[in-house]
Amino acid sequence: MFPVWDEEQTSKNAIYRELRRSIIMRHLKPGERFDVDALAQQYSTSVTPVRDALQMLSQDGLVNIKPRSGYFVTRTTLKQLRDLLDLRHVLELAAVERAAEKITHEQISELRSVHAGYTGDDDVSYDRYTNENRKFHFFLAKASGNNELTQLMGRLHDRLAPFMVMRHGGRTQEATHNRIVDALEAHNAETAREALLDDIERSHESILDKVLQEESQSWHIG
Repeated sequence: MFPVWDEEQTSKNAIYRELRRSIIMRHLKPGERFDVDALAQQYSTSVTPVRDALQMLSQDGLVNIKPRSGYFVTRTTLKQLRDLLDLRHVLELAAVERAAEKITHEQISELRSVHAGYTGDDDVSYDRYTNENRKFHFFLAKASGNNELTQLMGRLHDRLAPFMVMRHGGRTQEATHNRIVDALEAHNAETAREALLDDIERSHESILDKVLQEESQSWHIG
């Protein structure tokens, strides 16, 4: 399931990145148990960096640690998903309104650089969508000037990543984000809010439709 890493590559960060991608891409299913010894053998390392990586993933909300039972891919209920999406709605709108007042030229450039080089290739859109979308909204929150909000936004997008990738939105997110940045550059809070609200509502509707129609059994949302 996982590639073999040589000694130089093997570290908790490398294992963390690979397992994180496997969870987000749903190669590992909700509730699936991690075999720490097998992973250590696969990565040609001791169990310590594997456990460290799993601990890092638990901080992202992607792994659930059960005492005396082990490490499991986090399961998310429909209620939890709706709550997370609602929280995103509240936090993102608060962030963009503040960012419209405070954003700097450097931060505008930072936001515009997120999608630099994007080709729209469907073969890479899953990875790029997840990474670029999280980075964009993290930078947007950072522009609000509220560090606690920024950190909370990052953790929230980590929790939502397995669902955000279901949207298949790689081909449209750049245009949507550009509308938001244009409004922020003009310091137009109302237009920025409207553009972000449109992005949020479309993505949330798409996620819930996908989950309810196609993924209900595998995501244990009943």
